[in-house]
Amino acid sequence: MTSSATRVGGASLSFGLPFCELHVHLEGTLEPEMIFSLATRNEFEMPYSGISDLRRRYEFADLQSFLDLYYDNMTVLQTERDFFDLALGFLARAHEGGVRHVEMFLDPQAHSARGIPVERVLAGAHKAKLEAQREFGITAEIIVCVLRDQPVRSAHEMLESVLLSGVPVAGIGLDSAEIGYPPRLFRDVFSAARDAGLRCVAHAGEEGPPDYIWQALDVLGAERIDHGVRCLEDVSLVARLAADQIPLTVCPMSNERLRVVDSVADIPLRQMLEHGLLVTLNSDDPAYFGGYLEDNLQACIAAFGFNRRDLNVFAGNSIKASFASNERKAQLLEELD
Repeated sequence: MTSSATRVGGASLSFGLPFCELHVHLEGTLEPEMIFSLATRNEFEMPYSGISDLRRRYEFADLQSFLDLYYDNMTVLQTERDFFDLALGFLARAHEGGVRHVEMFLDPQAHSARGIPVERVLAGAHKAKLEAQREFGITAEIIVCVLRDQPVRSAHEMLESVLLSGVPVAGIGLDSAEIGYPPRLFRDVFSAARDAGLRCVAHAGEEGPPDYIWQALDVLGAERIDHGVRCLEDVSLVARLAADQIPLTVCPMSNERLRVVDSVADIPLRQMLEHGLLVTLNSDDPAYFGGYLEDNLQACIAAFGFNRRDLNVFAGNSIKASFASNERKAQLLEELD
C-alpha cells in the first residue's frame, strides 16, 4: 500500500510531522479494486470491462463530470460491512502515509436515495474509526455532508436521521455541485445542526464565487471553508479570513484534476500564506484524483519548492483547524514542537 510518493531524498515525505487531514470524502477513497470486490460480494454487475477500463474514465472536464462517475461507483456500497471495510481501509492507508488525525466526510443522502439507511452508513464508519484507533493510534471524526444539489427538505431529513441514529458525528458540511446552489439555501439546516451541537463546515469558492464563501461564513456559520481558492478575488474577504483565522482546506491535486486550475503550480498557495490565511493541505477524493495526502504534499513540494519549514506550517495549521479534542490537539502540537 505504500505510495511511490512517500519519500523525498530518502526522508519520509511528512518529515515525521503530525498531519491532520480535514478534507477527504470517504466515498472518494473507493479504489477501483474495492469497487470490483464489493460488486462481486454484493452481486452487482458494473458497466466496466475491468479495472483498467474504469481507470480510463478518471479524466474529468469539471466537477460535475467527476460527480457523475463518483455517484455511479458508490452503488456497490450496500452493507454496514462495506462501509466498515471502506473506512478501515482508508484509515490504514492514511496512517501509513503519516496522517495522525482524520475528519472524514460522508454523504448520507447519496445512500438513503438508494434505500441504504443512514444508520447503516454511519455505524460502519464509526466502528472502523474505533478499530483504527485501537490498531494504528490514528484518531478520526465523521462529518456528514448536505448534498447541495438535492432538495432542502432532503437535507433536513438527513440531519434528523443522523441525530436519531445514536452514532456520534462531529459536524455537518456542504458539498456536491457548487454552481447554482448557494450556501444560503441551507440556512435552517445548519442552524438546526448548530443547535444540536454539531460543528459546521462548507465547500465554497472552488468553482463558485467568493460570495459563496461569505454566505458560508455569515449565513451557515461555517467554521472552516473547504477549498476556498477563489477567496483572493475579494480583498475584503481575504482580510476577514485572515483576521478570524478561518481555516481553508485546500486540495491541490483535486483542483488540478477538476480543471479549477491548469496545474498545481497555479493554485495561489504562496499568496494565501503571505496574506496570513490559515491554509491546510488535503486529498479530497484520493482514489479519483491520483493521490493521498502525502502525494498532495509531494505535488506541492514539486510545484512550489516547499521545504520542511513550510510543511511544519501546514502540519501546525491542520492541527489548529481540526475538531480533535483539546487533549488530542495538545498531544499533536507537542509532537510538532
